[in-house]
Amino acid sequence: MTSTKGLEGVVATQSAISSIIDDTLTYVGYDIDDLAENASFEEVVYLLWHQRLPKENELLELKKQLAAEMAVPKEVLAHFKSYAIDQVHPMAALRTAISLLGLYDDKAEDMSNEANYEKAIKLQAKIATIVTAFSRIRKGLEPVAPKVELGYAANFLYMLSGQEPEEIAIEAFDKALVLHADHELNASTFTARVCVATLSDMYSGITAALGALKGPLHGGANEAVMKMLTEIGSEEKVESYIREKLNNKEKIMGFGHRVYRQGDPRAKHLREMSKRLTKLRGEEKYYNMSRKIEEIVTGEKQLPPNVDFYSASVYHSLGIDHDLFTPIFAVSRVSGWIAHILEQYSNNRLIRPRADYTGPGMQKYVPINER
Repeated sequence: MTSTKGLEGVVATQSAISSIIDDTLTYVGYDIDDLAENASFEEVVYLLWHQRLPKENELLELKKQLAAEMAVPKEVLAHFKSYAIDQVHPMAALRTAISLLGLYDDKAEDMSNEANYEKAIKLQAKIATIVTAFSRIRKGLEPVAPKVELGYAANFLYMLSGQEPEEIAIEAFDKALVLHADHELNASTFTARVCVATLSDMYSGITAALGALKGPLHGGANEAVMKMLTEIGSEEKVESYIREKLNNKEKIMGFGHRVYRQGDPRAKHLREMSKRLTKLRGEEKYYNMSRKIEEIVTGEKQLPPNVDFYSASVYHSLGIDHDLFTPIFAVSRVSGWIAHILEQYSNNRLIRPRADYTGPGMQKYVPINER
């Protein structure tokens, strides 16, 4: 046997959901550029779950189902008040809440196709309510109920702020959701598939995925990018700050990718949204700083920005708390996790790789009084 650190280059499964070939990301064969420019998030959810785009009546039905399932059991929201909520990272709270949610679903252990699809709708709908409710409760505010007439992206922003969002905000957030929905066999998706390959339930699979996404090398990168921009503070300080980091061989978050070599195809869409939104909000410095950082890092290290880099300034411009960036990633990516979970269930085999042992050779037990 031969081992590969981080499973790099290892093909672990076959999937019909998404692909990354020659730096092109597709969802079920649709180029991400095509979807980002034309599709709504709900269309992408349907595409990932059914492997085709919905017809008009099917899309309306999905929107109706999601709106109908956004309410969360009061016990799940009440648990936010049972600990020092202002000292808990939102990803830890979200991970726990999703696990708790499974206790209030009487079909949580039902593994039929019908029950699993019902759970898919519930999870996709309720995760938006959980994240926005957490944000409001920790500020001493009451959660805001969704409006059935609003789409998924608009409802999220509405439940977060209590005010109906502007069209440009809806467009930006919807586009971000589309871009983050799936990404082949990434760390959290692989975690979800490993979990449910044991025939564990969907709530367990999503909880496991959230645990993987919580790490800064996966979902936490955009929060780290915004922290960096805040630390730099102004365009004039970018050059010295970044060059000092490079000289000290410190990692610049939001650059490079394990899979892409010529650049993350999603980044350009968020770069344009960052430009538009920061100008609208009078905070163009964040876009200008980001462009200057990109110029230096890409020029020095040949590392182009990834999807996390410009999503930071986009979310900041939407008035979203910085530590909510990763939970928002999860709000989108749960659609992809569910698609992979359903695919795993449909043709399951327990995922059980081997390890290349590097420990001592054969040893013999020595009684404790002789050691």
